[in-house]
Amino acid sequence: MSNDENSNESVSAVEGEEAVEAAAETVVEESQATADEGNAVSKVLELKESNPKVFFGAVGALVLVILFMFIGGGSDNPLPAAKQVNLVVGNSYTLKGINSYGDNVTIRLVAVPGSIAAYDESEKDGNDGECKDIPQGTQVKLLQVQEAFGGAKFVQLEVLGSTPCAGKKGWASANNLN
Repeated sequence: MSNDENSNESVSAVEGEEAVEAAAETVVEESQATADEGNAVSKVLELKESNPKVFFGAVGALVLVILFMFIGGGSDNPLPAAKQVNLVVGNSYTLKGINSYGDNVTIRLVAVPGSIAAYDESEKDGNDGECKDIPQGTQVKLLQVQEAFGGAKFVQLEVLGSTPCAGKKGWASANNLN
């Protein structure tokens, strides 16, 4: 091979490398432009540079909305919480249905403290006793306090007043006393 042929091949190789480099640069520039067009962060930063008043106004509005969500809110009528009463054996209390609203709320008195079946006795015979469901607002006397199920308090009560159930005894949740 002669020197001329050798130099022609070198020139061709250099020209080919330059073409590849130029094509690579074009691809990199196009992909960078595409990435910049779709990148939200770059658009936000561009807005910051071009119109800082709008940018900082939008940031401030977003902060205010988040602040109002955390601090504000709530309703004018929050859910009432069960009020714990200091229980003293021998004192009189009023029955109150903590899980119900309305005028005809009743509190179930059961024979055994913590009786789970007390609220599912509809299928058993002999459950027609009118002194099992005592109306809310009835005065009762606390006879005994007992804990069950790891801290739940149950109370033995005696119904007071001139109702047909006066003198009847039964157990209820301590939360039903007011």
